[in-house]
Amino acid sequence: MLRNKYLVVIPGIILAFVLYTLSQGFNNIIGIELLGYEKSPISTAMIAILIGIFFGNIFKVRESISLGLDFTQKYILKLGIICLGIQLKPFEFLEFGKIAIPLIIICIVSVLIVVKLVVKIIKIPRHMSYLISIGSTVCGTTAIMATAPVIKAKKNEISYAIANITVFGILSMLIYPYFANFYFDSDSLKIGLFLGTSIHETSQVAAAGLIYDQQFNSPETLNVATVTKLIRNTFLVIMIPLFAYLYNRGQTKEQNYSIVSIFPYFVLGFVAMIIFRNIGDQLFLDTTASKNWSDTVDFIKLSSKIFLTMAMAAIGLSTNLRDLKSMGYKPFVVGFIAMSTVGIVSILTIEIYSNYLM
Repeated sequence: MLRNKYLVVIPGIILAFVLYTLSQGFNNIIGIELLGYEKSPISTAMIAILIGIFFGNIFKVRESISLGLDFTQKYILKLGIICLGIQLKPFEFLEFGKIAIPLIIICIVSVLIVVKLVVKIIKIPRHMSYLISIGSTVCGTTAIMATAPVIKAKKNEISYAIANITVFGILSMLIYPYFANFYFDSDSLKIGLFLGTSIHETSQVAAAGLIYDQQFNSPETLNVATVTKLIRNTFLVIMIPLFAYLYNRGQTKEQNYSIVSIFPYFVLGFVAMIIFRNIGDQLFLDTTASKNWSDTVDFIKLSSKIFLTMAMAAIGLSTNLRDLKSMGYKPFVVGFIAMSTVGIVSILTIEIYSNYLM
């Protein structure tokens, strides 16, 4: 039984890898063959997302394929993020984190206040306002799914909230790398902080950072964005109990959440990869094994980008644009305001940082 459980995900994983390969091929043809660049200026991750959306909305994805696509989005994505840790040094993680934490807190508080005020004007169900708020502030779909049972949200409310986060997350993922490069004048630290705080999903932040890296040759931006988002994810441990309290206050109801079940453990894998890289540097860089160690590091770096691009293709294939028509406009207005708020607050806070703290 266990063997069959894992075998059923293989077709979807293979399809995600095929789309990665196809995206890389299109990228080379357009960027190198047609435009004449030595290295394509176009992002493979962005092409993978767009191809996935295109095919996913023309053809119906079979359930046997969907299982593998879900696995790719959930596990291969996390494996790709863990592998990204090979690019960082411990002091960089601490340095980025020290700057990112206050920024994250300011963004979270601002969005919660704004959404609470907006839903008094634009009436949407209370459950949905909670789900959009936490999805916009912490970690997208993961936060929504973790919060839903705590506030006893209905299935259609969960679907609306996830569609909301998906739509605005994909838009920001595709637009923000170019906007940030223009606005922050190619400052990799500021751009990474902005991408990590203003885009909803972990996968979307990773994709935006990867798009920026591939477009503007800035691995540091990808590193900062990833670290910022992973730190932001850990706030789920605080936000779920807070939302449970806000929802259940004045009522005697059992708390049905567990810190152990909601903690994003792949963050620990990311940190472990950072430590692994630095132990390896200390042991092998000045020895006869340095070439093998460098090749290993390069292989893990390449693997991280392959895994992330596969996850982007899987997300594109799973994004059904037709399902969004029946959802009404009000939740999307609230979602747009939440997205705009976190983006504007992130920019303003980074500007203040740059003047006084950086």
